[in-house]
This record gives sequence, C-alpha cells and structure tokens, in this order.
Amino acid sequence: MNKVYPSAAAALEGIVRDGQLIAVGGFGLCGIPEALIDALKDSGVKDLTVISNNAGVDGFGLGKLLETRQIRKMISSYVGENKEFERQFLAGELELEFTPQGTLAEKLRAGGAGIPAFFTKTGVGTIVAEGKELRQFDGETYVMEHALTPEVALVKADVADLSGNLRFNKTARNFNPAAAMAGRICVVEVERIVPTGSIEPDDVHLPGIYVHRIVHNPTPEKRIEKRTIRDRK
Repeated sequence: MNKVYPSAAAALEGIVRDGQLIAVGGFGLCGIPEALIDALKDSGVKDLTVISNNAGVDGFGLGKLLETRQIRKMISSYVGENKEFERQFLAGELELEFTPQGTLAEKLRAGGAGIPAFFTKTGVGTIVAEGKELRQFDGETYVMEHALTPEVALVKADVADLSGNLRFNKTARNFNPAAAMAGRICVVEVERIVPTGSIEPDDVHLPGIYVHRIVHNPTPEKRIEKRTIRDRK
C-alpha cells in the first residue's frame, strides 16, 4: 500500500468533513503539522471540534482556523497564547472543554488502546469533575474520564519510512504519538521519507500500523513561540 500522498490537500481529500472531531498533535508551536493545518483551512470544512493541547497563536497553527471560524469547540489544556481564542471564548462564540494536561494525554492514550474510560484524582473537587461519575478507591475519590477517539488525527513527525513507521524529533514527540494512535484515520506530515527498513526497529517511536497517509513537507517554518536570548558577557 502506498501511504505517501503528493500534497497535504490530497492527503485530506475524502476524509475531512463538517462537524468532525479532529485531533492535532503538537505542544505550543513545537511539532505541529503546519502544512496539514493549512490544507484543513483551505478545505473549508467547518463546525469542527478540535482536540489539541493548545490552539496555536494568532495567525499561525490552529490560530488560522480560529480566524476563519472553522472551529466550533476546542478540547484543550492550555490556551493562554492566543488572543483570538480568548476573544471568541469570552464572547460566547467558541466552546471550550478545559482539560488538565495529563488527563488530556491519557484520554488520547486510552482511546488508542481501546480503553473507553478511566478514573483519575485530577480535577476532583473542581469544575472539571462537575457532572461526571465519582468513585471511591481505597478511601480516595476519583473522577471518571472518557477516552477520546477522533475521526481524524493530524500529526507531525521528523522521519517516516514508506510503511509509515515514525521517528519524532526530541520534544516534538509531545502529543503526536497519542493523537496518532487515537485517531481512526491518521495523517502524518514528515520532513524526511526513507525506504522501509531504514529505521532500526528499536528506533521506531510509532509503528506504521497507526499511520494511514503520509505527506512530505521538507521545509516547515517552525516558528518560535517565544524567542528569548541571553546577553553576551
């Protein structure tokens, strides 16, 4: 099976539609699938519910989809760097399911592992637990959280072989593997494509069985979210 598609637009053709639940990998601007986000914007699909640690920044990453009002709801753990996100949420134009970061990661991991729900102490006694089942274990209270199984996952990796086996670059690994495993269809954007067998088995971060479509983007912008420098001494 040829998993490599000629463009990001071609890779999304036939699998994205209005009203979908979509997971997008990345942490801040680190490890986000830039070309796939642009292609999703250009597709014109709307009323999306997007699972992502955050929503990019104004004018970049998922911030582009907020500007075009293609996102109806975000399931996120951190949203502090996007003024348009803040404006839409406070104006009642955008729904937000605020989720603790570890819980969000586990919701995706559980979805990929076929675990429908799990119990955690995180959020007990806060608005996070409102309306959810609580249960006692060994004298402690836990809240039940449901797994996430998005219809489509868009992720970013450094290297893929032709079978879809992936390696991520350092911290760009972040939410990408969990999002890829949870998605019913996974589309991955990579900087390098190598022949099958070129990646040592022990060096594979995510097996190709989770990957359905591959897009080559050798020169992503990789914008820095907050550039800090140190004075020379």
